[in-house]
Amino acid sequence: MVYKQNVKLVQSVYHALQLFEVFRTAEKKEEFGVTELSKTLGLHKNNVFRLLATLESRGYIEQNNFTENYRLGIGIFNLGQKFVNKLGLLKLAKPFMEKIVAETNESVYIGILREGAVIYLDIVEAEQTVRIVSRVGKDAPAYCTAIGKIQLAYASEEEINKVYMGARLKKYTENTITSLPELKKHLKVVAEKDYAFDDEEFEESVRCIAVPVKDYLGVPVAALSVTGPACRMDYDRMNNQILPVAQKYAREISKRLGYHG
Repeated sequence: MVYKQNVKLVQSVYHALQLFEVFRTAEKKEEFGVTELSKTLGLHKNNVFRLLATLESRGYIEQNNFTENYRLGIGIFNLGQKFVNKLGLLKLAKPFMEKIVAETNESVYIGILREGAVIYLDIVEAEQTVRIVSRVGKDAPAYCTAIGKIQLAYASEEEINKVYMGARLKKYTENTITSLPELKKHLKVVAEKDYAFDDEEFEESVRCIAVPVKDYLGVPVAALSVTGPACRMDYDRMNNQILPVAQKYAREISKRLGYHG
């Protein structure tokens, strides 16, 4: 970026933005200590601590009480959500959802995660004789839906515990995960693959495969789910035909939200 030569930069703001860049560019690392940030930024630890304390007071940074390290706060999430809303996520995603349907001939949902539940925002339906009843405007448990699991996979263990510790995971079908340890184990696999299956876990005879839509921080703000009857959605087709198409267009949407991972 080129700056006007007659404009003097505000150093404290510049350093705060550098600090956010450390979190943005970190691979699979969500928390940093003061000493680590000091070395990375080339700033004195006292300066880093003041930066963190200032940002923490406004909710943009928060401290993990268990590790005493720092991570991005809810203020960053709210700011990102505001940015996404201004861009019009649904309007942005619609043409790509239509392309997925055109190439797979299966229906595509876009949904968001809210406190352990998936909210289905929109659907592009395939022109198939046998179709799935639309869930738009409804919610569903995240732990047994592909569109929910792919977003849960990015949550910390602390966040998962907050939602599910002590809660009963209702059994919807024979394939529903009903144990929290089993769910955590499953989500680790989902995180590694960066996509999720729903193998008739919420509704019998319905299978889905979901991929994340990420914002400029690499955090899922939504997910796309290709959904259809199990008789058409066998694993070979989902893995080799549907998944590459869904990933391709989810990346295109993410790029337009500022993600360059």
